[in-house]
Amino acid sequence: MHHANHFYGHAHVLARYTGLGDGHPPRINGYVQHGWNIGDGLAPGHPYAERTPSLLWSEQTRRRAWSVGRRNVVVIGAPFVYLLAMRPADPPPTKREGTIWYPFHGWEGQHVKGDHKELIARIRDTEPGPVTVCLYWHEYGMRRVRRLYENAGFRVICHGYRGHWWRDTDPYFLDKQLTELRRHRRVASNRLTSAIFYGIAAGCEPAVYGDPMVLANEDPTFGGTARIRRQWPELHGEQVDLPTAVRIARSELGTDHRCTPAELRELLGWANLQEETS
Repeated sequence: MHHANHFYGHAHVLARYTGLGDGHPPRINGYVQHGWNIGDGLAPGHPYAERTPSLLWSEQTRRRAWSVGRRNVVVIGAPFVYLLAMRPADPPPTKREGTIWYPFHGWEGQHVKGDHKELIARIRDTEPGPVTVCLYWHEYGMRRVRRLYENAGFRVICHGYRGHWWRDTDPYFLDKQLTELRRHRRVASNRLTSAIFYGIAAGCEPAVYGDPMVLANEDPTFGGTARIRRQWPELHGEQVDLPTAVRIARSELGTDHRCTPAELRELLGWANLQEETS
């Protein structure tokens, strides 16, 4: 299995949806898109075997992949869509309150450069209720960065470790994220990312504002932040039209492309595996 298929517990979510339980997921015959992006669905720099099936989130991503010469591409929807299907009727909180804010983050190979103090001031000036700041594991582990948000009076959390090279994946990363999103009225970030689309799908009002910060050696191949702001202007700002956001999120997450368990097992190469009987 390509190691990126384990990121954020995606393979685990898909295994649960297809009835294969909570254990170690079987090998997936293909590369599952592991985050929202504006390219062909594959993460730049990750090793990729030619002719391996690409299992993508949305029809527009499939078209982009086709346009750059990718073949053997299939739209299955985002793993988060499958999690929502498994958790459609969680007991709701008594009242959604405040904002969950996701600062743009780095990872093992790239660090983010930006002014967190300036971002904190912007959040304070904008958000009407209590704020939860969710730091990616990379920044959460940086005591200096974490303390800036804690000292600002925000609740600071982390959904867990994404995993890397098949190690230390938190199989319930997305479950934790969904639970937190459903506690909040708003979801916000300084860049349009997966978390914003997840928040919209989970019933939050979205916002994208503030300094988008700079990712070291950011890949400009597909147009970067400038293109994102040009192509999705409706999702940028401190207040966003919710019906428009819901329509766009449904398309970008591939909600209408969600497969049945039997269909998904076939596409992932799991058709001949036994479902969990317990």
